[in-house]
Amino acid sequence: MHLFLRCGKVDYFNDFRCLMQRTPKSCTNTKNSQANKSRMHYLYSRICNYENPLSPASQYRKKRITLLLVGLLREIRSAHGSLRVADVGGTADYWNMLPSGLLDELDAQITLINLPGSQSAPTSPRFSILEADACSLGQIPDLSFDLVHSNSVIEHVGGWQRMCEFAGEARRLAPNVFVQTPYFWFPLEPHFMTPCFHWLPLPLRVFLLEKFSLGYFPKAGSLDQAMRYAESAQLLSEGMLRALFPDCEIHKERALCLTKSLLAIRKSDRLYTHRG
Repeated sequence: MHLFLRCGKVDYFNDFRCLMQRTPKSCTNTKNSQANKSRMHYLYSRICNYENPLSPASQYRKKRITLLLVGLLREIRSAHGSLRVADVGGTADYWNMLPSGLLDELDAQITLINLPGSQSAPTSPRFSILEADACSLGQIPDLSFDLVHSNSVIEHVGGWQRMCEFAGEARRLAPNVFVQTPYFWFPLEPHFMTPCFHWLPLPLRVFLLEKFSLGYFPKAGSLDQAMRYAESAQLLSEGMLRALFPDCEIHKERALCLTKSLLAIRKSDRLYTHRG
């Protein structure tokens, strides 16, 4: 447990231990209960805040980008002579984690595809916005991009049919694909930040969401809201991701010898030919 909550120079286990020592024995006192919630929110923000470069979440994401994505971007630019990226469900802030100046060096053009009203206009001319449903992009011709990229999005699009539509559009729009998603069999659910939460029966998850604030989600005000929270993220197994992306290689991102997330990566034949 200590190793899991320790990242670099920041000891999250100590934060957790201090939090537990300060936790009131009774939750009947509203003031103490609110203070406890604030401490839990603080601990959660230390672990999962992507705006904090020292948080474990930021460290794992940065490692993934450094080891896999940067090299792929360079290969695509070299082989295709261009770097047109469709980032499905992405933000401009995500790309700021790349080495400084890399997008300019590669002359990258990135289209951020999100639902209407869900994003603000980026300040950099390297980014453009397309408001659309990522599961239905028929207005975009085949192979309009060099790379389709998506980070932790496919688990939010809905049920299996919607996931199939999402994957089909991603594979159609570019010869190269880079899709990441959290792994179902990792014990810590990354959205609700509760161990084994995603393995519980749906009625029990709904009950807990009506009683507690979990992860990104405040306490649900009704059963309907709790249901919507519970169904907002559906994690994938390795077999499910292989079925969705049959022409991709499946990579595993590990934390303490456990698979934390999965990546479906497809490289065009041109990349292999150019490398040879």
